[in-house]
Amino acid sequence: MARDRKATGRRWKVAAAVLGVSAAGIFAAWANAPDPRFNPASFEDEPLVQRVAPLDEAITLAQFRGRDGQPRTLLVLARDGEQVMGIDLAALGAQETADPFKALASANLALLQAASGPAVARMTLPIDALLPSAPPGAQHIGTGTNFPEHAREANSGGVFQFPKFGHATPPRTEVSARAGILLDYEVEICVRFDRPVRSLADFDASVKAFFLCGDFTNRNALIEFADPDNLNSGRGFSDAKSGPDFFPTGPFLVVPRDWKAFVANIRMTTSVNGQPRQDARGREMTLDFRALADKALSDMEAPRFLYAGGYTKLMPDLVIPADSTLMSGTSEGTIFTPPTRADFIEASLAYLLQGGPLSKRSAFDIARQTFIANELAGEHYLQPGDIVRHGSSYLGDITVKVTN
Repeated sequence: MARDRKATGRRWKVAAAVLGVSAAGIFAAWANAPDPRFNPASFEDEPLVQRVAPLDEAITLAQFRGRDGQPRTLLVLARDGEQVMGIDLAALGAQETADPFKALASANLALLQAASGPAVARMTLPIDALLPSAPPGAQHIGTGTNFPEHAREANSGGVFQFPKFGHATPPRTEVSARAGILLDYEVEICVRFDRPVRSLADFDASVKAFFLCGDFTNRNALIEFADPDNLNSGRGFSDAKSGPDFFPTGPFLVVPRDWKAFVANIRMTTSVNGQPRQDARGREMTLDFRALADKALSDMEAPRFLYAGGYTKLMPDLVIPADSTLMSGTSEGTIFTPPTRADFIEASLAYLLQGGPLSKRSAFDIARQTFIANELAGEHYLQPGDIVRHGSSYLGDITVKVTN
């Protein structure tokens, strides 16, 4: 009997030792797990130089409100810090209209030859007086993983699209980091058209105006709803990227003479509180804007995109309307990173402590909430007081203050 008690005691000691070693191993794995604060990115050696495109390469426009409160269109000729100098297109004979394409088409640009004389008056405006460069619509075509490095960050096998809802905001603006939200940034190139685009023939014939845009993301919605095995479903993206302040736009609307060459050379950057985060060129896009338009036009019939609890079409009328934006997608360097080894360990322990298979919540639900809680505690997503700046070579820049 005593021998049995001794054997049982030894077994308990061995079991305790094994458990202790296992616990120590788990703790070591948890403690030594990497915890990236954001995705790394590559940066060009030369600093970004912002300039206004030469007139022989592109026409740069900006919109502002006249004394009557109505939108007017400025032909931008120069920039000096937070001011732009140019000519009201009305001084070149343009019709008074809120549509910058109609204003440009009706202007007599030959009068620019006399722009240095008294015949054509110039004006100076602060950038914070300029209107959003995006069209006035509230439904746009977002693009995912269209830059190879970002596709690898997101473990995505291809380019996908989704509807983005919300009106554009101006180049000097704010975004709200609501409590409990993992707020992320993206910088993109955007394009709008002077006509509805129903086909590639319409795309080719259209006047295309490019502008810088931001695309803020509520990462909670993506963690909750996105299907990581089928990003093309678009699940979670419309909810994550739609909102009243999630679509800031640059000051300039640029109509290039050769849109492909122009877009290829556009450089776009992001910094947060002065620290560089993103740096890419338009030439890095997997699909150019013509291919993106073709992709969008081929995926408009089915209401397959989840948004606000229901399903919607990419665009309601099988067309890219003139009041909508087509977005490029973003490059590497966003904040979001996949769960770490520590997240998986904590999620597993939380699942066991809540009853394991007997829990009323699934292991996946507990893992998602554990991950979100850990990311919030890390405070490495955008916080109130942060300043996000998106810059570009020819499309101007965006400054966004993060608020509560």
